[in-house]
Amino acid sequence: MNIKKSNKYTFIDLFAGIGGFHLAFHKLGLRCVFASEIDKSARESYKKNFEKISPDLFNDNLFNSDIYNMDKSNIPDFDILCAGFPCQPFSQIGQKKGFSENFEGRGNLFFEIADILKIKKPRAFFLENVQHLINHDNGNTFKVIKETIEKLNFSFYHKVIRASDFNLPQHRPRTFMVGFHNEIQNKKMFNFPEPIKLKKTMSDIFEAECSRDIGFTLRLGGGDSGIDDRRNWDRYYVNGVNTKIQPLQGKRMQGFPDNFFLANSRTKSMKLLGNSVAVNAVYHVGKNILDYLSDKEEFYVKSTFGLNKLPK
Repeated sequence: MNIKKSNKYTFIDLFAGIGGFHLAFHKLGLRCVFASEIDKSARESYKKNFEKISPDLFNDNLFNSDIYNMDKSNIPDFDILCAGFPCQPFSQIGQKKGFSENFEGRGNLFFEIADILKIKKPRAFFLENVQHLINHDNGNTFKVIKETIEKLNFSFYHKVIRASDFNLPQHRPRTFMVGFHNEIQNKKMFNFPEPIKLKKTMSDIFEAECSRDIGFTLRLGGGDSGIDDRRNWDRYYVNGVNTKIQPLQGKRMQGFPDNFFLANSRTKSMKLLGNSVAVNAVYHVGKNILDYLSDKEEFYVKSTFGLNKLPK
């Protein structure tokens, strides 16, 4: 696929964090027309990193701070909804209450996504959450998510994908969910991308000899457990020395450039990284979405007008 042709598509970036979806889709040639993030530190990072490449996003309240209280009909039209919706209600570090959790509305924020899909009817969606979402509450939470989306006339595909599947040396298994509006029956199924060979190791990340090829999953908290503790995720033996990971290494593990601005402290920066998506994984799944949308449009034209090929 010619990536440059894909810039006809637009996307919105919900629960945007520091902009992992934005960075990946910008590389694919798409334009972000709306974003939402409530965390102050994440908003500061997001604006500083994307103000130059998406200047229109920071005018006319298009960089929203609270999607929960927004009139969804005011969101500009777009093609793809992207959202790494809050994982705390579903993750191991949260209380695992799922939709019953009402703290700041977090457990119900998925339904904000559903409302936007219902009102705006985009071509596609791309959601990300923790691996354990699939099995939470004996699978009932995931069943609600899937059935809610399918009732809105979207298809629903999902797969657990690791950052290490796409040349980022950390495990970071995450549930990726993709779907398309008014999916045409008897059309080929959407396929997630096949993993690529891991070439980058933690030694590349540290630019020194590291005792591990694939790093621990970056987390929101629980650091300083000690390098021999089973809960350790932030310490490595580098050139034989017990070394604490820094934001520079974290950015590289997540697929962000070295000059990507996070925060003015290590603690805040690592928290922002731990709450982000793996950019490379989003990029490769996003590319497959664009390929699929292109095929879908071609199939529609041929089946509707009986053309052998799209008109030029």
